[in-house]
Amino acid sequence: MMGSKRFWIALGVLIILTPLFAYLAEIVGYSEPLENVAEMLGVEDDQEYTGILPDYTVPGLDMASGTLVSAVVGTALTLGFALGVAKLASLRKNPGDKGQ
Repeated sequence: MMGSKRFWIALGVLIILTPLFAYLAEIVGYSEPLENVAEMLGVEDDQEYTGILPDYTVPGLDMASGTLVSAVVGTALTLGFALGVAKLASLRKNPGDKGQ
């Protein structure tokens, strides 16, 4: 599936449309569901660890650039994790295969 031309075209279209989704989310006033629930329950946002890119920001960058960098970093980490799990699963399925 990953090698098919249709897959890569569909992926490219989604990547190109991503800024449109972000723009539309801003127009309709979308916010993070967990933050909405926390606000409704009166839970305070008092965390000791806020992550390496809190609220999708990067120190020294404007909000749009910080969000873009956060998206790239998050996507790379998620893709790397998924590929690692897939590699482990394939090694488990074929124990004699050394990845050649």
